[in-house]
Parts: sequence; C-alpha cells; structure tokens
Amino acid sequence: MQESMNMKKPVPAALEPGLYLVSTPIGNLRDVTLRALDVLGAADLVVCEDTRVTGKLLEAFDLKKKMLPYNDHNAGRQRGPIIEAISGGQAVAMVSDAGTPLVSDPGFKLVRDCLDLGLTVTSVPGANAPLAALQLSGLPSDRFVFLGFLPPKQQARRTALQEWAAVKATLVIFETGPRLQESLADMADVLGARTAAVVREITKKFEESRRGLLPHLAAHYETEGPPKGEIVIVIGPPEEERVSDETLEAQLRRALKSMSVRDAAAFVAQASGESKKKIYDMALNLADEK
Repeated sequence: MQESMNMKKPVPAALEPGLYLVSTPIGNLRDVTLRALDVLGAADLVVCEDTRVTGKLLEAFDLKKKMLPYNDHNAGRQRGPIIEAISGGQAVAMVSDAGTPLVSDPGFKLVRDCLDLGLTVTSVPGANAPLAALQLSGLPSDRFVFLGFLPPKQQARRTALQEWAAVKATLVIFETGPRLQESLADMADVLGARTAAVVREITKKFEESRRGLLPHLAAHYETEGPPKGEIVIVIGPPEEERVSDETLEAQLRRALKSMSVRDAAAFVAQASGESKKKIYDMALNLADEK
C-alpha cells in the first residue's frame, strides 16, 4: 500500500494521442514525478492493474479520471478497446499498482501491438523496485539480471536457479514473505554461499536491507519467520576462480618461447585477468633465470 501525504494538484497539459507508460511510487508518494502527474492529469483514460489501488493514488492528487482495469485475467479482451481509444485520438496512461509498468506486470503485448500499428508509445520513468534494491544491496551493479518472480514450486524454482548459476552477474529477484525462507534455502543449495541482500519496504518507514551469505539469511528467516512487505532479493555474482601462481608461471614460460617479456606478460595478463604489474614482474624473474 502506498503511503499517503498531501501534495499540490498538478496542472494538466495537452497530450498527443498515444500510450504513456507512467511509473508510480513504490511506497512514498513524494517519489511521483512532476511529469507523471502532468500525464495522469491530462490523460483521457488511465489503464491500471487494480482500479482501487490506482484510485487511491489519483485521489491523493485530487485527480478524477476514467479508469480501465488491465491485468493478467482480462488483458486479452482489453487490448482491443485500448488500441481503439488511442487510434481514435485519445491519450492513454498505463500504470501498474506500484513502480514501473511492464516490470513483472502485464503490458508488453499492448506495447507491441501499438508499435506494430504505428501508434505512439512513450515512457514516463520513475520509481523502480529492482533498481532501488540493487542500489541498497551493496552488491556489484555493473552487470545484473532481473529474474522477476521464480516458480513457486521447489523443483521448478531450483531448475530456474540452476539456469543462472554460472552467469557472472548480480541476480535480482522478487519474492513474497511466505516463500522467502524456502527460496533462500534453495538459492543457497543451488548457488552456494554467495553474498546476498533481502531488501524490503523500499521507500517506506520500515525500509530494510539485510545482507549476508545465502545460508545465513535462510537460517535467519527460518528463526524469525516471514517478514512483511514487498521483497526483493539481490544475489552477488559467483566468485572468480583465482589462477594459481604455478599455472601463471607455466603460461609465461610457454609464451616466452616466442614472445618478448613485455608481450608475453601482456598476453598472459589479458588471458588470466591478473594484474599486469604482477604478471610483468613474474615474466622478468623467469627471463632472468635463463
């Protein structure tokens, strides 16, 4: 549930016909963007997952808009009327219950159909739970993969995790409170003792980022029980296997048979990922032995 607070009503501006993908707050209502308020205020129609949830958001900003539900249960039959509205000259704003539309929510087929028909589709970016959790986790953020929700059944969940076990990237996963401990235990079994963070209630009063090794996190929630709130699990990438000095020396000896010290060192450093200075010093020592 989004936390409410008083805000000034936006001033609507005219919009061109099209589909506007509007990000909404994931907790604190002050995270709504000025552009999001402008678009919601000017839109002819607001397409949303749950009219009750979106209705509270609109009410907080004194916006009275026509709403149309669009979710996993009715998306097939709702796409036609939405596309007709846009084709007829209307500006349609699409929101999820919280955060960025299409991220683990329905909507990509609607976007695809609009694009195929040459209709305007634009993004109104804003709050995003996976990216916020990645920021708060303290884990590598240069390369990451968002997996959404894993399968609820254990064997399917383990199979899904196995597919990503060797990927050298941080994994970002949605999970529910009741399934959290079981999921963490499966992650520990399949992925090993990686560093991870359980991030929940992002932007809300009880925001928390609990870091630790996967087995320790699983043990913690087995003892403490399931936490409340929206949850994102962030798992660090697999540890790089360190190449032994003996292996590096063997590679350098082979390279020195046909290369200069500098070229051999550069070649082995690039192949191993080790420090260039370290490899160059090793190459000099090996060359002096000859």
